[in-house]
Amino acid sequence: MTLHDFDNIRPFEPEELPEAFASLLSDEEFLQIAEQFFPNVRTEAFRQQLAGCTTNLDVQIGFFLPLLTNLVKKCTTAFDIDSAAIPDKAQPYTFISNHRDIVLDSAFLSILLIANGFPTTVEIAIGDNLLIRPWIRTLVRINKSFIVQRSASIREKLASSKQLSEYMHYAIAEKRENIWIAQREGRAKDSDDRTQEALLKMMAMGGEGTPLERIKSLNLVPLSISYEYDPCDFLKAKEFQQKRDIEGFKKSKQDDLDNMRTGIFGYKGRVHYCAAAPVNTWIDRLADLPKAEFFKALAEGIDRAIHSGYLITPGNCVAADELAGEERYAGNGYTPEQKVAFDKYIDERLALIDMPDKDEAFLRRMMLEMYANPLKNYEAARR
Repeated sequence: MTLHDFDNIRPFEPEELPEAFASLLSDEEFLQIAEQFFPNVRTEAFRQQLAGCTTNLDVQIGFFLPLLTNLVKKCTTAFDIDSAAIPDKAQPYTFISNHRDIVLDSAFLSILLIANGFPTTVEIAIGDNLLIRPWIRTLVRINKSFIVQRSASIREKLASSKQLSEYMHYAIAEKRENIWIAQREGRAKDSDDRTQEALLKMMAMGGEGTPLERIKSLNLVPLSISYEYDPCDFLKAKEFQQKRDIEGFKKSKQDDLDNMRTGIFGYKGRVHYCAAAPVNTWIDRLADLPKAEFFKALAEGIDRAIHSGYLITPGNCVAADELAGEERYAGNGYTPEQKVAFDKYIDERLALIDMPDKDEAFLRRMMLEMYANPLKNYEAARR
């Protein structure tokens, strides 16, 4: 395989960046949005800064990382990663994580990798359903993203999955790039994070050898992402009721934009990333399993690693107690003051939901489940 076999999905190469920059800077909608992010930078200065970037990493470090670092200061109270379980930072890894935010999960990871001595950031798997404007498609490919073709027809899906898998293997082996990919298609709206076996089977379509050998060549690292507060929690709760009440409900493009905007700028409290030991440190124990059992056991192992790395906060404990009608974590997981504060937070989030036939009791339960499920899975993984 050569790089050109992936021209329709891969990030832009350095020699393609000038044309991509020109495309962005000729798009009025992009320029309007850029002014919101860089209010003190004129278009011509913006153009000159971009012209000085010769690689995708230059763009990330010169533009995106300062922007995100400022966002971290405004929207978080703590921001860190535990990467002690990764033995060699110079090796390329495929980070497979739970999925909390459409945009920031991978963006925050890139900041944390650079800040903690990794030589580069990550190439990012992004679904084409989110590329709802031509400039968004251009921008993400500048930002080291490769495209997952979710809108492909059933006939096309097998070929697109194989191409995606082959690109991931190529990026690790030939480009020596890290990769980030979510453990499932879309976010787990209830925060009950589970790795899809179909995703792992896709990964094993590329490479050479047995399924186990193909997975090993991707050098998987399970990654836990914990947000103390999910800015999109009320939007996710609203979607639960819409799906319950409206047959065949699907989010609109505007809904996706609202989720992206809310997720980026909303308050998150403590944000913690935790990298588990690479899958290659334990995958050989699955070598004798039949193929179907192999992928099931692999998914379960990744889930345990992700669940074990969650940061548990008082809100998780309050939510679990309120759902169960207990006080199991009172005094240990939270104080009376923390319970009052979390209940006030939930009330304020519910008040943001504007919809006909608003089912307050249902929406509250959905919100509490979002915060209780990480604690439930954390405890199960550590038994």
